[in-house]
Amino acid sequence: MPLPRNPQTTEHPEDVAREALDWRAKARLAAEAALNVKAEDVVMLEVGEIAFFADAFILATGRSDRQVQAIAAAVVRAAKEAGDPPLGVEGYRDGRWVLVDLGDVIVHVFQREVREHYDLERLWSEARRVEIGGPQA
Repeated sequence: MPLPRNPQTTEHPEDVAREALDWRAKARLAAEAALNVKAEDVVMLEVGEIAFFADAFILATGRSDRQVQAIAAAVVRAAKEAGDPPLGVEGYRDGRWVLVDLGDVIVHVFQREVREHYDLERLWSEARRVEIGGPQA
């Protein structure tokens, strides 16, 4: 059954989009979600000045494929609950490097050796680095 129209307005409830989170709030939300499931070495790289496709990367590390998957799932869940679901998720099945695309924020969740191998911090060294938290392994 369709939702009734509000007699005070011409808008239908399904037509009213939630206000989107700004990129800083979205990055904070993703980082907190990762930390809540024990992500390690959580860092934000502000890439908006040097990349056209995103304002920030969140990098986080998990100790195993299951933990990487749990961290990614927590980020996805938090984004959905905030009304700003991911545009896509890649690498979840293997759990070695999961990318969660939140539009202007890209979340990378790695196993330690994969993070060290690809070294996104070095590749994006011109970006402003913001330490967020979690144990440093």
